[in-house]
Amino acid sequence: MTPSRDLLFKSLSDPTRRAIFERLCRDGALTVGTLTEGAGISQPAVSKHLAQLKAAGLVASTQDGRQTRYAARPEALVPLRDWTAEMQGFWEARFSDLEDLLKRMDQ
Repeated sequence: MTPSRDLLFKSLSDPTRRAIFERLCRDGALTVGTLTEGAGISQPAVSKHLAQLKAAGLVASTQDGRQTRYAARPEALVPLRDWTAEMQGFWEARFSDLEDLLKRMDQ
């Protein structure tokens, strides 16, 4: 079962979670300890954010001995890309209709 689009949007709406996801995209798989360094929040807070990102399918975890490494799953952004494309088509059609209406009003 894939996470809902609402969960994806909710997860990315938080700036801290978004920053964690972006860092994992840039830097590859990292431990909670590494993510906590320079994050400006506690390790338990980072762990909670990672749990929400994982629930949304945005990160995956793997055991590496006693450490857990978290990696971004950029493919999980496909529903966001699809929604954005859908909305782009919707608004382009609306603006085209508005342009036609304004042209008719000018005549």
